[in-house]
Amino acid sequence: MPSLPPRPSLPSLHSLRPSTRSAARVPKVPVPTARAIVDCAVYVDGVRLAGRFTHSAAIAEVRRRGDGFVWVGLHAPDEGQMNSVAECYGLHELMAEDAVHAHQRPKLERYDDVSFLVLRTVSYVEHESATTANELVESGEIMVFLGRDFVVTVRHGEHSGLSGVRHRLEQNPEHLVLGPTAVLHAVADHVVDEYLAVTSSIERDVDVMEEEVFSPDDHVPIENIYLLKREVVELRRSVTPLSTPLSQLVQGVDTPVPKAIRRYLRDVADHHTLVAERVAEFDEVLSSLVDAALARVTMQQNMDMRKISAWVAIAAVPTMVAGIYGMNFDNIPELHWKYGYYGVIGVVAVVCISLFATFRRNNWL
Repeated sequence: MPSLPPRPSLPSLHSLRPSTRSAARVPKVPVPTARAIVDCAVYVDGVRLAGRFTHSAAIAEVRRRGDGFVWVGLHAPDEGQMNSVAECYGLHELMAEDAVHAHQRPKLERYDDVSFLVLRTVSYVEHESATTANELVESGEIMVFLGRDFVVTVRHGEHSGLSGVRHRLEQNPEHLVLGPTAVLHAVADHVVDEYLAVTSSIERDVDVMEEEVFSPDDHVPIENIYLLKREVVELRRSVTPLSTPLSQLVQGVDTPVPKAIRRYLRDVADHHTLVAERVAEFDEVLSSLVDAALARVTMQQNMDMRKISAWVAIAAVPTMVAGIYGMNFDNIPELHWKYGYYGVIGVVAVVCISLFATFRRNNWL
C-alpha cells in the first residue's frame, strides 16, 4: 500500500498571537523632561534673569555665579522625567518616588540638605444645587523640594497651577530676594487661600442643605447629605494634616527658615487653623443634619403606620360583619327579617363613619 504524503503541520496557537508577547518586549519611549517642565527660571537679587534655561543649565548658572536660586515647576512628571531632575538637583530617590506616584498626606521631611513639603490642594466644583451634584470638591497635590540654591515644585491636578504665584512673586523682588523659602511661603499661602475660598463655598452648600432639611414642605434624601458629608471628609483629610508641617516651618524644625519668612508663615498657619475649625464645624453640622433627617423619616414612617392602622380598623368592621353573616347557619339574628340587610348596612356605615371621625380628630388620618 503506497505511503501517504506527510500532512502539513498546523501553526501553533501561541505563534498566532505574537502581539501580546511582542508588546511586552517593546521598550517604553522616554518622554523628554522638558515636556513636564512648566517653567524654569533663575533669580538673582529677586529679579528673574532673561533667557530660557533647561533645568540643568539653570542650576549650573546659579552655581557658577555663586548667587541666586533656581525655581523649576513641573506638572505630573513620569518616573524618567522626575529621575532626571532628581539626579541633577541631588534629590533622594524616595522623594522622587513620592513626587511621581503622589497620593501623599501633607508632611514635611528632610533628606540631607533638601526639605520636602507635601501640600494637598482643593478646588470647588461649581454646580446648580448641593442636592443634585455628584462632586463638590476636587483634590490634587503640590510638592516642594527646597534646597540651598533651588526650589522644585511638582504639582498634580489641573486646578493646582502656580503661574499666578510666580507672577506675583516676580512683581515683588523685595520678597523674592529672600531666596527659595520665599517661594515656599508663597506656595503654602496660595494653597491655604484656596482652602478659605473652598470652605466659603462649602458653607453656602451646608446652609442650603440645612434650610431644606428643616423646611416642612421639602424632602431631602439622606443620600444628598451623605454626599456633602463625604466631600467635607475629603476636605478635612486635605486640610487638617497640614497643621503639623506648618508648625514645624514656623518653629524652624528640620528646615532653616529665615526669621522674616517665619513671620509670614505664622500668618499662613493662623489662616489654616481658621479653615480647620470651619471644616470641623461643617462635619458636626452635617452629622446633626443626618440625625434630623433620620428622625424626620422615622416620624413619617410612624404617621404612615398610624394611617394604615386606622384604615385597617375601619375596614375590620364590615369584614367582621360579613364574616359573621357569611357563616352557614340558619338561626342567625335578623337573618329572615325583611329589612335586615338594610339594617346591617346602616349599622356598618355608622360604625365606620364614627371610627373615621375619631381617627381624623386624633390626627391619624
